[in-house]
Amino acid sequence: MSFNPLQEKGIPLEKQLRNWSELNVKPYDKNSVHPYSRTRGIFMNGIEVEGVIFSHQFSRHSPDMAVNQMLAMTRRVEQQQQKAINWLIPGNESVLEVTIGYEQVAVDLTAFLARTEPDPYVKAALDFALLEDFDHLYRYANLLNMVQGKAAEEITGKYTEITVGRPTMLEHRHPGDDVRKHYDAKTADPLTKLHVLTITAAEQQTMNFYMNVGNRPEEMLGRGLYLEIGMIEEQHVTHYASLADPRESWFEKLVMHEYNECWLYHSMMEQEPDPQVKKIWELHLAMEIEHLRLACELMKKMMRMDPESMLPKQLPAPLIFESNIDYVRSILAEQADFNAQGTEFVPGDQVPKNSNYHMYQEVVNAGGVPSEEVIEKHVQGKGKDYRQELKGPHPVERFRS
Repeated sequence: MSFNPLQEKGIPLEKQLRNWSELNVKPYDKNSVHPYSRTRGIFMNGIEVEGVIFSHQFSRHSPDMAVNQMLAMTRRVEQQQQKAINWLIPGNESVLEVTIGYEQVAVDLTAFLARTEPDPYVKAALDFALLEDFDHLYRYANLLNMVQGKAAEEITGKYTEITVGRPTMLEHRHPGDDVRKHYDAKTADPLTKLHVLTITAAEQQTMNFYMNVGNRPEEMLGRGLYLEIGMIEEQHVTHYASLADPRESWFEKLVMHEYNECWLYHSMMEQEPDPQVKKIWELHLAMEIEHLRLACELMKKMMRMDPESMLPKQLPAPLIFESNIDYVRSILAEQADFNAQGTEFVPGDQVPKNSNYHMYQEVVNAGGVPSEEVIEKHVQGKGKDYRQELKGPHPVERFRS
């Protein structure tokens, strides 16, 4: 059934504030929660964090008191939304267990967006980083198995494979090779805009998470792994954020942020099996419908532009968290050795030996690489690495042992 948030009635802004007991929600049971209920929570937490950060940046560049007051009010509500979502994570779920959930988000979100992305260049960017996040899941899964004796598949279920992707040690690139060509806001498909905004928010949340929790492991190897992969997440934020057209105004970006949140809350609501969590998605959608209306009114007033001219007539098909094993395997088989050279993605053997990439590799990988060491230590202790290959041997022969 079609759904146009511009034609729906939301909750009036002055009625959106909640008290502490409403926000201090009951967390899920880590032993029985559906893997994709976990990932939806991690994902939407990141979407709200992006909304708050964007709103702060907008207000720092706005001289208009009325605009800033409206941003402050919607931002306060979105801070409450973020708290309710993030507080679903139980205190007895370790940082490393939550990390496995973060990387499952990265794999299955990126794969879904790539499968449905209409712009070939943006799709290529998604496919490129997909294999890197896929490898991060494998590295963290081996750390989890070593330090907690737990199999990551207890968290991810049988929805996401866990095995070698593009090896993390090869992902470290010179910063100049992580900047991409941006889409043209005037001609880009609205779905492309939503995808870029969505994946940037998700990767930013992972970057922020590792920036804050990466020093929590007690063992030096674990600290090193978070340190190394945390730097790749920064690369990914640069990679995805640079795809967006920087010529869009603050007001255009505000409307797209609010429309994106309507699309995503509607998507989460449509597929959520947990009744308690589904009520959160439904409530937040009603709030975001009003936020979108207010953003559209601001755009009309301040820019004399019709926001409906840049938005779809109805929400796109839902964003779905689902298994993407076959798709990931196909990209692995084709692009495991790909690298970035400038703004393009090329086979690794096309990168010159005297390139910035190799110079950067020599600097950061000197003295040992934690992502390699964690696998070596797992093999030394248990005789082999930890994997969950659900559909046969690895699609790339050299990664089969």
